[in-house]
Amino acid sequence: MTQINPDLYDSDPFDMKKSKFGPFKDNRPLIDKVKDFGQSLLFWRGRKKGIVHTRDVEWDDIRYIFFPKSFSEKYGYLGSVPDDKYYDKAMVPLVLAMDYEAKPWWCPRWFLRFLDVFGNDKSIVRVRNWALHNLHRKLTKGITFTDYKTKWQWYDLRISVAAPRYIQDLADAIEDHYYKVGKRKDTLKQIQTLEPDFNKTFMTSKDLEDYLEELQNKKENNEQSN
Repeated sequence: MTQINPDLYDSDPFDMKKSKFGPFKDNRPLIDKVKDFGQSLLFWRGRKKGIVHTRDVEWDDIRYIFFPKSFSEKYGYLGSVPDDKYYDKAMVPLVLAMDYEAKPWWCPRWFLRFLDVFGNDKSIVRVRNWALHNLHRKLTKGITFTDYKTKWQWYDLRISVAAPRYIQDLADAIEDHYYKVGKRKDTLKQIQTLEPDFNKTFMTSKDLEDYLEELQNKKENNEQSN
């Protein structure tokens, strides 16, 4: 199920929006802010405090910022973005819509990826530097691709995003379509296992499910009679 708080956005999805996410107020002395900023820059190791830690910045992170090599890296500043080859490219329109909504027209993606690495620690739950994190959140209006997974079956896709209402509707439509198409493929596969010569692929999904149930009942009766 898609997760969203639509009250954080204006009603018009095509109008430029000002984020209503309030930035965290940083009341530390200036020297502490400067020190924290310096420790978050290039080639500094990650820091640990209790169970909370930040990752070490590596050369691959610099390559990710300036030379993304995949769909998921190009739009990685949005969060847990799936690669375009996953799930039959079902989530590509969703990612593109989120990018359209999140990226200011004047801001290059490499800068948002830079903020993702040095502000968000390339994570949706950690913060490496609060100033850069808040800037990333302000520029992207807090729009985030939180998670995606399948639940009970391979076609039972669950998408979690924080975004305006029309993007939530798109995510829900993708989930619904992926489920219906996947369920139909799975039903056909089960029918053809029981009846290899079956070729009535024009039947509706409901008729296919009824036919599968009929074949399963017939098989069960035959086994009981034997």
